[in-house]
Amino acid sequence: MAALTLRQDGKEVPCRKRSRYWALPSSLRLRPARWRGSFHGGLRIGSFGRPFFDLEATRAVGILLIVAGLPGLVDSFARFALQGLGTPAPIAPTQNLVVTGLYRYVRNPIYVALVAVILGQAALFGDQRLLLYGVLVWLAFHAFVVGYEEPALVHRFGTEYEDFRANVPRWIPRLTPWRAARRQNHS
Repeated sequence: MAALTLRQDGKEVPCRKRSRYWALPSSLRLRPARWRGSFHGGLRIGSFGRPFFDLEATRAVGILLIVAGLPGLVDSFARFALQGLGTPAPIAPTQNLVVTGLYRYVRNPIYVALVAVILGQAALFGDQRLLLYGVLVWLAFHAFVVGYEEPALVHRFGTEYEDFRANVPRWIPRLTPWRAARRQNHS
């Protein structure tokens, strides 16, 4: 016995068996590209605009930014959890100052990686709105870091953070890794 299914255009068509797919809310169902709507200000999933400066090479730069940003993000989160014994969230901060991995090159690798991924998507898709969004996200990160995070870290870790801050740049990575001075126990 064939069940009838209602299509997008309102016509009923025979269907042998209803899958569990149809039990999902319509907002969660995957649709053919011609049915996909837009989200967040008209951005469309998988839509490629003209490349920046009419250079296809900007798409390659975008892919490189995404590919560089994602592992950096994962590594930095893992170091927070495993070495810092905490999270990047201010409500559950680390117990130890993390100064290994990408933190030897730049003080804020999570923020740098997130902005790199956003700007990489902007370059890949040729979307100026994503480019603007990336800039606004970076400005928000900068305000948060300067206004809250750095003063909180100075208060929490004192001279250890001051030494780290004096030797590792906030946003633009060093070319060589910084090595923290080893502390000697005199007990």
